[in-house]
Amino acid sequence: MRIVRLALPGEPYGRVQDDTVHLLSGPPWLGGGPTGQLVPLDSGQLLAPVVPSKIVAIGRNYAAHAKELGHDVPSEPLLFLKAPSAIVGPGAPIRVPSVSARVEHEAELALVIGKRCKRVAEAQALEHVFGWTVLNDVTARDLQKKDVQFTRSKSFDTFCPVGPWIETSLDVADVEVSARVDGVVRQRGRTRNMIFPVPMLISYVSCMMTLEPGDVITTGTPEGVGPLVPGNVLETAVEGIGVLRNPIVADDES
Repeated sequence: MRIVRLALPGEPYGRVQDDTVHLLSGPPWLGGGPTGQLVPLDSGQLLAPVVPSKIVAIGRNYAAHAKELGHDVPSEPLLFLKAPSAIVGPGAPIRVPSVSARVEHEAELALVIGKRCKRVAEAQALEHVFGWTVLNDVTARDLQKKDVQFTRSKSFDTFCPVGPWIETSLDVADVEVSARVDGVVRQRGRTRNMIFPVPMLISYVSCMMTLEPGDVITTGTPEGVGPLVPGNVLETAVEGIGVLRNPIVADDES
């Protein structure tokens, strides 16, 4: 099942069936059910399919990516938060701020929490997942190195494109995660090469903070991160979900 959010009055959620969207009364992870209203899939621009209370990101979860950044492979997950205000949807521009000389792409598989959880065991972790989506953890790399901690470099407005939808039926143990810039493949990795698998990540995060329905955990990026400049088109993809396309523009800072 695919869940979308549309740029129509009320920004409704819906379940996709063929080229039709069955509108829902609210986010399905909060109990939103069918309204009986149907609209064509192309009746409105797709928005980011989730509006989370928090975005928990995992750093250096692929050994080759840790190596390309000059870091050792971590012995436990490296967590940081991205501001929810950084989220944009399919087709929305990623704005390069003038304060950064090096903005980079990081293609990732992300999950959406479906049930509230705290200190969940790994064996039960996937029971708390509503579905899966595509996310790019856009990063001002020069600011990340300068600041040491990640908040500023990861949380500029538009630095978290998500979409194009949520896929609820997917085995993510071994799927391809990729990024293309202007049609050229920059990143291509498989989730089987994660250092810490998804169930462990959910359990680990939930031991520190309560995960609420709609919260997002993004699971790390494979090697091949690289620069984004105005005029580029970024395509982020996860096998079994789809492709998220976003143009890159200069931030006019108006």
